[in-house]
Amino acid sequence: MHDETERLRALHQLKLLDTPASEAFDRITRMAAQIFDLPIAAISLTDSDRQWFKSRVGVEHQTLPREGAPCTHVAETNAALVVVDLAEDPSYAASPLAAQGVRFYAGVPLVTPAGHGLGALCVLGYSRRTVTAPEMRALDDLAAMVMVQIELQHALGRIDPVSGLPNRRQLIEDLDDFARDHGGQRRLLVLVDIARDDQLNQGRRVMGSVFVDDLVIESARQLYAALGKQRTAYHVGATQFAFLAPADVDDEVYALHLGSRLKAIMSTARARFVMTSAIGVAPFLAGVTRPNDVLRAAFAAAQDARSDNVAVRLHSTASDAAQARRFSLLHAFEEALGQSDQLRLVYQPRIDLASGQCLGAEALLRWQHPRLGDVPPSEFIPIVEQTSIVRQTTRWVLNTAIAQLAAWGKANVALQLSVNISAANLDEPDFAARVQLTLLRHRVAADRLELEITESAVLGNSAMAQTQLETLAACGVRLAIDDFGTGYSSLAYLQRLPTKVVKIDQSFVRDLADKASDRMLVQSMIGLSHGLGYRVVAEGVETPAAAAILRELGCEEAQGYFFARPMEAMDLAGWIAGNDAAVAGVVRVA
Repeated sequence: MHDETERLRALHQLKLLDTPASEAFDRITRMAAQIFDLPIAAISLTDSDRQWFKSRVGVEHQTLPREGAPCTHVAETNAALVVVDLAEDPSYAASPLAAQGVRFYAGVPLVTPAGHGLGALCVLGYSRRTVTAPEMRALDDLAAMVMVQIELQHALGRIDPVSGLPNRRQLIEDLDDFARDHGGQRRLLVLVDIARDDQLNQGRRVMGSVFVDDLVIESARQLYAALGKQRTAYHVGATQFAFLAPADVDDEVYALHLGSRLKAIMSTARARFVMTSAIGVAPFLAGVTRPNDVLRAAFAAAQDARSDNVAVRLHSTASDAAQARRFSLLHAFEEALGQSDQLRLVYQPRIDLASGQCLGAEALLRWQHPRLGDVPPSEFIPIVEQTSIVRQTTRWVLNTAIAQLAAWGKANVALQLSVNISAANLDEPDFAARVQLTLLRHRVAADRLELEITESAVLGNSAMAQTQLETLAACGVRLAIDDFGTGYSSLAYLQRLPTKVVKIDQSFVRDLADKASDRMLVQSMIGLSHGLGYRVVAEGVETPAAAAILRELGCEEAQGYFFARPMEAMDLAGWIAGNDAAVAGVVRVA
């Protein structure tokens, strides 16, 4: 029955049953009848309970019962069958064909590339007859032509070659057809994303591309078994499938139960231990919402489910709008990199807690969009960091920051400047060399530049990161670990890095004066960092009490609104000259 189930699945996926007549198929059927000089020929497809004729010559009815039909035997065995006289054959003497006076039958199988028998190309006559070897070869050739025609008319560009399921293009056309027949009906489109990108990459790395193919084939089989032959699953992405929910279901109730149901279905898959599915459900009105928009909404909902670490998510208009804004901002930011008036750097002073003097500053990127106004860094930077644009962005920031260092040097303002870099920069083999060239071009000493990198970025690509950081440190560039305490660092690994500074994340500093637990945690971080030979900088210092506690705990430097907000380059030199003494006094008194 397992083989029969797969055979029926292959037949139904081709969407041949109950389709209109086609001259391309009829031409082959007529040729078969002419070669054998017989009155009857047919392209017969074997369904679960019937024989259905895609093309027929000399036959009035469209279907015959499956039971007792010679074509059933051909489809089930994938072997040619010749019956010289049905009336004398015990297997077919009582068949409907014999009852209608048919005596002779010859049929060859219609076989898919995967080896599934769809049915038979057969010829029949009312007299007892034998066949010759050339006749059977001709019938085999004609059957091959039928399969080519099936692939051309029903599979080419419509069926995914790996899963065997209708593809995205077919879904769009079927949704258009559905809208014409059921305009205004409310339905749900479900999209199942069977695995995360990192899981797929790990599988490919271990097993090769066959891993993804096997995963897709098995998932397609599970979905087909769950939906049944009356409903269609579509393969709409590399590892994404879609299907229409039944009519008249409640959106939220269906979405609630769908996750657990599909989880149970997928739990039988061999790859269940290495994949994490996410499901998106998109409500739509047939004929009102465009098919492409329906599919996009379902995909967005699945992405939201994955981001929120839940099994299933119903499409949210608000989430869709937020995603549209992110997409719009990304394209606008890429354009801004080529303009001269949208992006700029501002600078937040870094203060020596012992003396109160400004030792340097951190360069922070700002974006003034001509229509949107000031776009918050917390909004656009996370978007940029997820794309290849981050590399171009870092180049812009580094060039601008180092040029500013050169300008300050000419004005006798001796500062060290910190610049944030991303994990993607450490993936660039020439990153360290380009930093050195930029410093040389602007004639800035390497020790004036400090590069900040997060724990997670360093650990994400340890071998390449180690090489890049060692090259930078060797030329004199200072290195700092940013957002210390928020990652999952291996202290043994961090100890091997050529970094000199750790920056304690502001989330640990914000409530330092009010929470004893935060104070104990920061004290431990400072002690551990000093033990490993790091200089410690605290971010997000907003009160004199926090500054005093940090100084007491031995933290060397701090930055935050208590000292100064980020400011324009032209204002920083004046701020340093006019405020160093005042800041030093406040820190000492506090």
